[in-house]
Amino acid sequence: MSESRVVHRAAYTDVDQVAALVGTAFAGLGVVAYMISDPERRAPVMSAWAAILVEDALKRGHIDLITDESELLGAAVWFHREEPLPAPDDYDRRLAEAVGEHEERFQTVDELLEERHPHAPHHHLLFLAVHPDHQNRGLGSALMDHHHAGLNGLPAYLESASPESSRLYARHGYVERRPIVLPDGARFWPMWRP
Repeated sequence: MSESRVVHRAAYTDVDQVAALVGTAFAGLGVVAYMISDPERRAPVMSAWAAILVEDALKRGHIDLITDESELLGAAVWFHREEPLPAPDDYDRRLAEAVGEHEERFQTVDELLEERHPHAPHHHLLFLAVHPDHQNRGLGSALMDHHHAGLNGLPAYLESASPESSRLYARHGYVERRPIVLPDGARFWPMWRP
């Protein structure tokens, strides 16, 4: 199967598919193991949580996709933070419904990430998700290059969840900041692209 690198914008009809991709792509990360201890529950719980944020990104940013025929290969979920953004609509109730018994750990992660989030205007890459069967083929780079080409000098920010991801982001001009350490020692690496 050839992998197209044509990037296009997501619509509301793509929310569930993008959220499922995030759950699948992120299920093996250490930070996700902190948030959801049961490995069998990681992908579905992450997908349920991601759906809230993916839907919100369509209101307060945008989502870029790479597909091959009807299959979603990769997605970049961006928030436009030229000014402070509110939480998604009815977030606390929706979070509780989406993640159930894991709510407290998700709240801990939300608080730690928000404490360190930059205040200067920027675009925030919340999720860069490529299906595990299609990783290491340039799709994540294609999604980032597409977005960076339109930033017109505006900085960008993200929180990397693995050293491998950090290396990818560094190749695209992101610089690591002091890590955010979760209670079990798992880490996010905040990264800023001037």
